[in-house]
Amino acid sequence: MLEELLIFTRGGLILWALSGGGGSLKASPVDALIRSYLLEDRSADGAGVSQDGKHALKWAFHNGLGLVFVAVYRRVLRLLRLDDLLAAVRAEFARVYHPKRTSYDGFSDVFRQLHLEAQARADEMNSGNAGGSKQAGSDGDSGKKENSGGDPKPKDGGAFDLSTLQNLRNRVIRRNNKKPNNKPDIKGRHKNPNEPSDKKLDFSDAAERGKVTDHVAIKEGQSKMDKDEQVGDGPQAKGWFSSVFQSIAVGNKVIDMSGLQPALKALKDRLMTKNVAEEIAEKLCESIAASLEGKKLGSFTSIASTVRAAMEKALLRILTPSRSIDILRDVHAAKERERPYVIVFVGVNGVGKSTNLAKVAYWLLQHDLSVTLAACDTFRSGAVEQLRIHARRLQIPIFEKGYERDTAVVAKQAIQEATRTKSDVVLVDTAGRMQDNEPLMRALSKLININSPDLVLFVGEALVGNDAVDQLTQFNQKLADLSSVPAARLIDGILLSKFDTVDDKVGAALSMVYVSGAPVMFVGCGQSYTDLKKLNAKSIVNTLLK
Repeated sequence: MLEELLIFTRGGLILWALSGGGGSLKASPVDALIRSYLLEDRSADGAGVSQDGKHALKWAFHNGLGLVFVAVYRRVLRLLRLDDLLAAVRAEFARVYHPKRTSYDGFSDVFRQLHLEAQARADEMNSGNAGGSKQAGSDGDSGKKENSGGDPKPKDGGAFDLSTLQNLRNRVIRRNNKKPNNKPDIKGRHKNPNEPSDKKLDFSDAAERGKVTDHVAIKEGQSKMDKDEQVGDGPQAKGWFSSVFQSIAVGNKVIDMSGLQPALKALKDRLMTKNVAEEIAEKLCESIAASLEGKKLGSFTSIASTVRAAMEKALLRILTPSRSIDILRDVHAAKERERPYVIVFVGVNGVGKSTNLAKVAYWLLQHDLSVTLAACDTFRSGAVEQLRIHARRLQIPIFEKGYERDTAVVAKQAIQEATRTKSDVVLVDTAGRMQDNEPLMRALSKLININSPDLVLFVGEALVGNDAVDQLTQFNQKLADLSSVPAARLIDGILLSKFDTVDDKVGAALSMVYVSGAPVMFVGCGQSYTDLKKLNAKSIVNTLLK
C-alpha cells in the first residue's frame, strides 16, 4: 500500500497529501528527494530509492502548471499500475487546480475512486497472469530453464538495487582475505625474522618533530582566495548554439520532444568536449527535456535559446552550494569553544594534497589564525619531509611521528597537541590512495571516525573526466561501508587542483559536484602559495556553454 502521496508546487507549497497534511513532508523520503534531485535538477527519472533504502519513490511532473506528484511506498512491496495511478491523479488534479487556491480537501474522494480503479485493474491483470502460469506449468519446466541464469527485473520499474553489487564486493573481499600471504617481498626474498626491521629506514629527525625552525616566514602577497574575480555575461546569442539551430521555428508553440532532440544532442556533445563525464551530460539533458516538454515558447523565442537558458539555470543551481560552509566563521566559532578546527585532506595519489594543504595554511595565516600541520601520510616515502619543508617556509609547527604509524593515532595526538598550544586550525595530511585500495580506505575511515574532523576535503584533479565520477562515488561508498558508526561521515567539500592546466576543459568541477552534492571550496591554480581561489560558478557555466 502507499505510505504517502503528495502534490506540491515547484516552489514547495503542499497542495494535497494522502497521509494527512504538510507535517508528513518533514523528515520523510520526499524531503530528501526535494533536496537531492528536484531543487538541483539532478535527475529526470521517475523513480528512486530513499536514503535509508526502505522506501521507493515515484514522481511525475506537470510542467505547464508547475506541479510535482510524488508517491512513496515500502520497497519490499511491488505496487502494480502505480504509473497509471500517478498519471490519472495528475490528469484529474490538473482539472481542478487554480493558482490562487491552496486547499484541495475534496480531492481525497476523487483519489479514493482513482485508487480503487487502479487496484481493480491490477487484480484483473494478476488473475490473468495466474491463469497463464498454470498453463505454462502443465507444459513442463522449459519456462524455468529459459529464465535461469538471469536476474529477475522488478515489474514496478523500481530503481536499481545496489545490494547485489555490495554482496559481490563483500564476497570478493572475503575470498582475498582467505588467501595465505606467503609471497616473497618485492626483491624476491623471503623475509627472515632475524633481519633488522624496515623501521630503521625512517630517516626523519625525531629532534625536529613539532619544532619551528629559524627560517624567515615566506611572504608571497595576498592569496587569490580574497580577491574578487570579474566575470562577464557570457556568450551572446549569436554564438555556436544559435547558429546551429537558426532554422528551427520561432514563435508561440508547445515544446515537444522531437523539437528538443537536435538541441539537446548538440548540447550534450558540447558538454562532453568540455570534459564533463558522459553520464552526467546525458542526465543533465534528460533533466532539461523533462522540465521543458509541454511548455509554450514565448513570442520570437527559439527552442535553442530556451534550451540554453534552461541549461544555464540548471548548471548555476548545481554549482551553487546548497549548504553554506564558511571556514573562517567556523574557525572562530571553534576558538570560542577552546578547541582547534580540524580539516582532513583526502584523495587519490599524485593530485597535490600536500601542496594545496600548504596553500590553505598560507591563506589562513593571512587571516591571523594559527595553524598546525599534522603529518599523517606515514605510507609514502618523503611525505613527512615534504610537509616539513612547507612548515619551515611558512613558520608554523608540524606534528610528526615518522613512518609506519597508525594515522588515526597520529592525528589524534596532533589535535591534542594543538589544543594544548591553543592552535586555531589543524590541517591533516593523509596518504594518497586509490578508491579500490581497501586497507588504506579502512585506515582513512578509522582516522575520520575516531577524530571527527570539522571538514573532510577531497582533493581532485581538474584534468580528469569520467574518473572524477568514479573516484568521488567510490570514496563516499567506501567511507560509508567501512564506517564503524551508524551515521557515516562522507566528503564535505572539494578542492580542485591543477585548474590552471585545463584551459576551457572545466567539466570535472561539474561532474564532481553533481555526483557528490559537495561544494567546490578551493581551486588550486598554480605553484605558489597565493595560487588558491574560490570557484566562480558563473565563470564555469559561461565556459561550458561557450
